[in-house]
This record gives sequence, structure tokens and C-alpha cells, in this order.
Amino acid sequence: MRAHPTCTTVAVEADPERAARIGRNAASLGVPTLRVVHGRAPEAFDKLPAPDAVFVGGAATVLGVVTGSLTRLYPGTYLDEEVLGHCSPDTQLVDTQHLDLDQIMGHLLETDRDGLEVVRLVSGDPSVYSALTEQTRRLDEAGVAWEVTPGVPAYAAAAALVGRELTVPLITQSVVLTRAQARSTAMPETEALRHFARTRATLVIHLATTRIREVISELVGEYGADCPVVVVYRASQTGEVVLHGTVADIAEQVEHAGLRQAAVIMVGRALDPRDGGDSYLYDPTRDRSTKS
Repeated sequence: MRAHPTCTTVAVEADPERAARIGRNAASLGVPTLRVVHGRAPEAFDKLPAPDAVFVGGAATVLGVVTGSLTRLYPGTYLDEEVLGHCSPDTQLVDTQHLDLDQIMGHLLETDRDGLEVVRLVSGDPSVYSALTEQTRRLDEAGVAWEVTPGVPAYAAAAALVGRELTVPLITQSVVLTRAQARSTAMPETEALRHFARTRATLVIHLATTRIREVISELVGEYGADCPVVVVYRASQTGEVVLHGTVADIAEQVEHAGLRQAAVIMVGRALDPRDGGDSYLYDPTRDRSTKS
């Protein structure tokens, strides 16, 4: 995140420890003028200027604070009651964790026919692993208008939580977002983890905590046993867990913590950037007379 110099940025956080961490990380995250307010939204906004946008931890980005009569479908496996507490009291909440696609679409189309606003809430950002394509395809077929509001993806929240940039000069300039395959959509052979490992880019692996030993075994040859690994469970939400380790020991940590889902695994030398260099963008010798 990078805040415009004229932008007033406020973080609302009820937990004192997390509020202090947000304040400490503000400068490194590009928001040196961040103001941290203790409290809970939306009550904490009462004494603040009306916001143009609100970024809700663990959820999506919404314009203003969600009010009015609407139906919100949400994945109960990944979102907790604190996140849903931002909804107005007359919102109909539908937990989709036990619904198939046809049932989800039934709710969306029926609510639209009733003339109500529908929000299909996802954890993180809808651009990654959200089933956005199959749902919007059916909305198009039914002639229902829709729009996508960006959120904060879990890997970005996790990186911010540990105060790390995933692309560090002289270490890596690429990030691979991928997942493991278990009870999920088939992975193309060309996207096997061993292929991505050859890039030695920063790897962000989703849906893999239950197969952590298998995943690590595919990475150790390219990344080395001493390569840093960070696992973040429920990033930016209540009950978040952060594990710091290496390729050699992270599997034991994950198993000991009992993590089963809602976690991202980040692997790469950028997570310990002591050997990194400085970017060309801010190099004092760079010619700034042009924009190239």
C-alpha cells in the first residue's frame, strides 16, 4: 500500500498489540502519516471525516460502511463474526460453505429478482481462487448486472503483517501465486510445484498446510534447507497465527500448531533480505530528466 501525500489514512484496531504493530510498520508499508485509532468500526468512524473507502481486514473493500437492505453471501470457513459485524442489522447473511454453485446462484438470482442488492463476499481479493469467473458467467447468462470490488489478498496481508517486501533487488523480482492440489480443481502439469521451484522466485502457496511435508520436499532441492519460510493463518483476522521458520523446520511447526486451512505459505530468500540490494528506481545515479 502506498498512500498519496494528500490522503488522510486511518487504521481502526481494537486490539492494542495489533494497533501498536500497525503503527510500527506504517513507514515501511508506505504510510508514514498513518493515524491509528483504537476502537471498532463503524462506531470508531463517528468522530472522523466521512471516508471515501474502507478496507475491512479479512474481507473486501467497500465504499463507505455497508448499510441498507441487502443480502450478503459469505464463506463461513474463512470469515468470522467480527468481519460480518460490519453489516447492517437488516442484512440477510447466507453462509455458502455448505452450498454448491447452483445453490449459490439460486440465492443471487432470487435476491436480484426481488430488487435487493446482493454482495457475494469473499475472503481476500476476488481475483484469486474466488470462483468469480463461473459465477459472473452465469450472471451474464441471466442478464444480471454485476461489478467487482477489490479486496486485500491474503498473501498481501500476510506480507504486511511480517513487514516484508516479496520482491527484493538482487534476490528476486518475481512472485508466484499457486496452490497445492488435494480435494480441489486439478492443477495443469505445467504448473507443478517443482517447475515453479526452478525459478527460485518468492512462492506463495495456498491450500497446502495439510500437505506441508510433501510441498517442502518439492522445494528443498532448489531453495535449500535454510531458505526462510513464513506461514500465516487467518491473516488480518481474529486468531491469526504467524510461524517463522525454514524449509528444514516449517513442516514440524505447522503440524505442531495444528493448522489445517485458511493459511498461506510464503517461501523465498526475500523473506530474509539481508543480502538484498537497492532498487534502480531510487538510485541517485539514475537520470531523472526523463520518465523511462
